[in-house]
Amino acid sequence: MNSGILLSLLGFLPLVTPICPVPCRCTTNITDCSSKNLTVENLPSAFRPSAEIIHLGSNRLTSIPNGLFDNLRSLQVVYLQGNPWECTCDILYLRSWLQWQQNRTLYRDVRCSSPEHLQGRIIAYLTEDEIISTCQHWYCSLALLSQISLFILLFLQGILVIFIIVYLQKFRRMTAEARSTIRELDQQVDPWVSSSI
Repeated sequence: MNSGILLSLLGFLPLVTPICPVPCRCTTNITDCSSKNLTVENLPSAFRPSAEIIHLGSNRLTSIPNGLFDNLRSLQVVYLQGNPWECTCDILYLRSWLQWQQNRTLYRDVRCSSPEHLQGRIIAYLTEDEIISTCQHWYCSLALLSQISLFILLFLQGILVIFIIVYLQKFRRMTAEARSTIRELDQQVDPWVSSSI
């Protein structure tokens, strides 16, 4: 009987919502992390799945970690105003998430603080090219690294092909020698076979 009660309690475990992330304040549907001096480094890594409203305004957030809001199925709005958003490569996730929101007017105050040429622009309306232009040095380094890796890989493949060709030529010579040896042995054996008959 006790095991039946225990099993039924275990069945309800997925329904238990996690505790409120530190340093936020939570009610059933609202998670308030506003004015907590949060940065990307000390931002909670997850929020309650039941959260419908999350307040992240008036902090020191420069970007949002990739995937932070993706599993929050009940989420309706996130208040993000009052943060010094850096519109570089790291802002791509937030921009993408904002563009998927039904009511973008709620996010008109979510604007770039830097770089200078994007300062004051609404993040949801930035083009991907505008953001990527701020991080081309990273792409150049990645392209150079990719080209060097490709060159090394092609060089190793060339060496492997040469090794295989040399090995096949040696194998061909060995089989030719083996065939000629077999022919010689057959010719030497044939007279003995015919004389013994």
